[in-house]
Amino acid sequence: MGAGTRSRVSWARTAQVPRRLAWSALAILTLGCLAPGGLTYAEPCTLARVAELPVTMLGTRPMVHAAINGTDALFIADSGAFFNTLTPAAAEQLKLRLEPAPFGFAVSGVGGEARTWLTTVKTFTIFNLEVPKVTFLVAGNDLGYGAVGLLGQNVFRIGDTEYDLANGAIRILRPKGDCKKSGLAYWANAEAKPYSVIDIDFATAAHPHNEGAAYVNGKKIRVLFDTGAATSVLTLEAAKRAGVTPDSPGVTPGGPAFGIGRRVGQSWLAPFASFKIGDEEVRNTRLRIADNTMPGVDMLIGADFFLSHRVYVATSQRRLYFTYNGGPVFNLTHMPSTPADAPGAAGAPEAAAPAPAAAGTAAPALNEPQDAAAWARRGSASAARQDYEHALADLTRACELAPTESSYFYQRGLVHWSSQQYEPALADFSQALKLSPDDVAALMARAGLRASHDEPGTELVADLEAADRAAPREANERLQLGELYEYAGLYPAAILQYSKWIDSHNRDEIQMTRALNARCWARALGGQELDLALTDCNNALRRSPNAAAILDSRGLVYLRQGNYDRAIADYDAALRLQPKIAWSLYGRGLSRLKKGQTAAGQADIAAATALSPKIAENAARHGISP
Repeated sequence: MGAGTRSRVSWARTAQVPRRLAWSALAILTLGCLAPGGLTYAEPCTLARVAELPVTMLGTRPMVHAAINGTDALFIADSGAFFNTLTPAAAEQLKLRLEPAPFGFAVSGVGGEARTWLTTVKTFTIFNLEVPKVTFLVAGNDLGYGAVGLLGQNVFRIGDTEYDLANGAIRILRPKGDCKKSGLAYWANAEAKPYSVIDIDFATAAHPHNEGAAYVNGKKIRVLFDTGAATSVLTLEAAKRAGVTPDSPGVTPGGPAFGIGRRVGQSWLAPFASFKIGDEEVRNTRLRIADNTMPGVDMLIGADFFLSHRVYVATSQRRLYFTYNGGPVFNLTHMPSTPADAPGAAGAPEAAAPAPAAAGTAAPALNEPQDAAAWARRGSASAARQDYEHALADLTRACELAPTESSYFYQRGLVHWSSQQYEPALADFSQALKLSPDDVAALMARAGLRASHDEPGTELVADLEAADRAAPREANERLQLGELYEYAGLYPAAILQYSKWIDSHNRDEIQMTRALNARCWARALGGQELDLALTDCNNALRRSPNAAAILDSRGLVYLRQGNYDRAIADYDAALRLQPKIAWSLYGRGLSRLKKGQTAAGQADIAAATALSPKIAENAARHGISP
């Protein structure tokens, strides 16, 4: 399942792929019976277009629609996934029957190993074709963005695959005739040779990944082309071979790195003299490096690269062709804390990678959209590349052509939000909800927008209540609902949302620690169910013993209970890890005052106030005072 900082690369830890999975892949291969559209390259070699998947970019996630037993389902198109996968929460929501995976079969990736099941979908609809009895793996963490799972290589391997994410499409093609020596980047100017080409490894059903070679600071590395990875990422080991470590000059934190299992690592943004792949070389750039372990792979080439390039994976030739579209080559934003944080006001990249130096001329202009959906898809791709000007123009055209389609107003609202345009964003979210009142994504976006502008009033609460009614119990939005109810000071409602999510998710889910700590904090802040709050914090600390945020939460529980010695011990531990937590300083100061340590207590409170001038006022609102 694609990997990386917000990704999920998965490997099957077996001698061979179980038969049921192979049979399921054969079922998908019946898609080859679709009528091809003629797409001539040069005689006698022609390309037959077998199928096309429309792609909408949400952030740097390529999202595609399919249907499971007649129910529309949103998937991440993941070229790094060896097989189609559903999350456990999605399988429960879709009421699918789970079976144990064969003995010895496991799925693992950068986050460790994940418990795995199988399920058989009675009817899977993709490419407008109904395929009966399709097997899915069930594993991993919630993906966010409304996604139920990943579409993997058992779909994409039915032919050559063209990833045209900048134009909102993934196409399956089959070469016909003598194409062994033909260049298959059919959209490029063959005479000027503006495309690059590299060799890729021979792919099999058991190992279907697209892997090849690139160079970092002149050192050869193995790369895996993975649209499921939100960002391209280099392993620490490969970075070290290229002379770069997290302690090198100019390296900055890049956020957490996690995958399919429970392990959460760290990433950094590091300067490199060059990154070269094919005929393209990016000089004096920055790359994301992370403490990931990816067997046999040094770097994931993620969706950020696919957005800035048009890519043709010619498994028929064991080659990969690509042309540069323009814009940042790599996404260098500081990554969010969890994989399920919904797209909202995405910031611009910390630094844009320079344009590559390549042989030939620049790639041609993007295709002119033919309908509202195509305008919207191209707009979402531009937004993912932080090209907000063109994103707004394309999405406005989509809204004009299809004024009753709520999703286009929602997407344009996200772009306005990312552009710091509050009023237009609010107007777009409101229009989307006028057209589709139960749209959970639009309700959450409007509520988040209002909260970001410090508007905890009745309109915010009305949106939260509507989203609560519309969202499935297992939805990832439950965590965000809890946080927004907490922001509004409605602690019982926040606790209820956290409980709904916790009770409907596997304990191995990577966000379980976050959820337990959030419920502990909400109970502590509201002064409610303190014994249960302590249990939540203890359970969270067993999963993440050195988490300053959880120690800070438990310190408040102990403070509320009057157990000042334990409160001070937890605050001490939290501050050793993160010395500038205002709540920990303030809580320790109050605990010390209660124990008669006046000077030390006042010093802590003064330090907390310097970091957060209104902390005493905020604490007093919750009945927490000297």
